[in-house]
Amino acid sequence: QVQFAESGGGLVQPGGSLRLSCIVSGSAFKFWTVAWFRQTPGKERELVAGINSSSDTIYADSVKGRFTISRDNAKNTAYLEMISLKPEDTGVYYCNRLRGLWIGASPRDSWGQGTQVTVSS
Repeated sequence: QVQFAESGGGLVQPGGSLRLSCIVSGSAFKFWTVAWFRQTPGKERELVAGINSSSDTIYADSVKGRFTISRDNAKNTAYLEMISLKPEDTGVYYCNRLRGLWIGASPRDSWGQGTQVTVSS
């Protein structure tokens, strides 16, 4: 069973930046499409950004130009660089594998604990 360990969240002021990390268990990481999701109060969990084995990427419209997803296959780690953060970016951020690289793609695995991001002055 693939497991995810997210980290890097915290409290940041509007306009600030954070870098999230997700360590993924398993020896086949380099072949997988992985993504970051976020859960905000009162809303369903949504896909924020995804990256496939060729490092092609997708982003939700709400984060395009502000968030960047990347991966380091040698470290089994996916990253989410977030700049120009807004209060509406507040939520718990999770990573997971995707069944394909498109915004409507479903996650493949159970969720980790996630990492809390709070954007507030």
